Amino acid sequence: MPGHPPHRRRFDPPYWLLAIALLGVLTLWAIVADAGYSEIFRSLASGVVTTLWVTGVAFSLATVLGLVVAMARTSHLRAWREIATFYIEILRGIPVLVMLFYIAFVGAPWLVEAANWLLNPLLALGWAHLLGVRDFDLTWRAIIALMVCYSAFIAEIFRAGIEAVDSGQIEAAKALGLSRWNTFRHIVAPQALRTILPPLGNDLVSMIKDSALVSALGVQDITQIGKVYSSGTFKFFETYNIVAFLYLTMTISLSLLVRLLEKRLGRGRK
Repeated sequence: MPGHPPHRRRFDPPYWLLAIALLGVLTLWAIVADAGYSEIFRSLASGVVTTLWVTGVAFSLATVLGLVVAMARTSHLRAWREIATFYIEILRGIPVLVMLFYIAFVGAPWLVEAANWLLNPLLALGWAHLLGVRDFDLTWRAIIALMVCYSAFIAEIFRAGIEAVDSGQIEAAKALGLSRWNTFRHIVAPQALRTILPPLGNDLVSMIKDSALVSALGVQDITQIGKVYSSGTFKFFETYNIVAFLYLTMTISLSLLVRLLEKRLGRGRK
């Protein structure tokens, strides 16, 4: 009403975030003040690097492969659409742990055999040596498994973003004589990016958590080092407190960045 001051929105603090921050502060205090927690933290620190390395490489490769599959999924050629749909539906129905074992113990030997077959002429000349399954690093087997699994989900994110663009704009680009690549680069991609980025960030958070599964192959990530340390010292409570703290620090920090990105993109649409 006229004469009344504008209503100010009351600040409503996110109590869930404050509670998580309090837990984080208490855990940090324990790490600093308690010698046992400090030793566990130092032991697990190297696993953080491995976790971030596996996640970063696997997610980057999965994003590239997912984009290729999404382009095939939205192709005007039915054969490409059928192949891409088959790929997506199969991989989305297999648990990540099962695919991890399949790639590590079935796919890796096949790849080694194929490489030896291709290198056969060089082997005969003595210019190369016969590869063994052990030459295929377990960390890379885990990275390939995560890449393959997540590429199916990321492909659907890309497909949804591409199909969200108004088809009238694509038709207008064709009428102007733009090629398919230029239409995608100048018309489709910039608009689809706003739809794609938030769920893509959520998938990155999920991959950080699923990267703990690589410990099943003996990869020295946070979970594997924590498992070995706790079984040797019997400090299961303290060790898994630190393991959970490290994962929460990474995932919640990234989740907050994704939320901030969603808000900025939401304001950009207005």
